[in-house]
This record gives sequence, C-alpha cells and structure tokens, in this order.
Amino acid sequence: MLNALEVVTTVVFGVMVGVEFSVAFVMNPILNTLPEDSGQLGHAHGGRMLGAVMPVWYIGSLALVAVWAVAGWHSDGAGLVVTAGALLILTVAMSLLLLVPINNRNKTWTPENRPADWKDQMNRWDRWHYARVALLIAAFALLAAALA
Repeated sequence: MLNALEVVTTVVFGVMVGVEFSVAFVMNPILNTLPEDSGQLGHAHGGRMLGAVMPVWYIGSLALVAVWAVAGWHSDGAGLVVTAGALLILTVAMSLLLLVPINNRNKTWTPENRPADWKDQMNRWDRWHYARVALLIAAFALLAAALA
C-alpha cells in the first residue's frame, strides 16, 4: 500500500512540476513574443485558468506528501520526503505571498484597463516563478530519491 502511495504522490506532484516548468520555460516565452495585446490577453487567460486549478493541485500534492511522510516514517527515505514536504510548504507560502497577488491583478487586465507598469509586474511574477520552479524541482528530486 505504501508503494502505491509513493508512486501516486510522485506522479501527481511530478505532473504539477512539469506544468509549472512549462509555464516558465515554454508558455511565457511564447506569450511574451506574441504581437500587440495578444500576449497580455494570453497571460490573463492563463492566470484565470491555472489560478483555478493550481491551488487544488498544490494542496492535494502537499496532502499526499504528508500522508507519505507519516505512513513511511520508519522507512528509508523518510527524511527526504519530509524535506520535500518542507520545500513544497515554502512554495505554497511563496505563491500566496508573492505570486497570487500579482496573478489576481493580471487575470483581470485587458488592454483597456491594465496599469502602465503591467510588464514590470509580469516580470516580477516571472522571477518569483523561476524561484518557485527551482524549489519544486528540488522537492521532486527528493521524492524520486526517496523511491529509490
């Protein structure tokens, strides 16, 4: 039973990390090169879409990691799982304090109502997102190592 939990947790978390990596290194660079207002509209739509699903995914992943840590407390790799969970908690805190406020503004912007500094705000979001992705990749690597 623990093996199934470990695999499910790693897959669910890994797919989330892949989505966040894709946002940082695939989608945002594409959106940033679109002409005129298309990129900003794409960012707003992505903010609405992912802003609805990512909280569930983050909390669900955190719950799975917590259950794995408790269920496998006396197993090899428990320390890796706990450390991964701590990194995931850090990314949730970063998200709530640094990224979500920018995203909540961004998802309401249109070419008619966006602030003059909208690009600066999006660049700030990108920088925080890169840091979050780095922490998520580290946490994923720890979970993968705990499986081995």
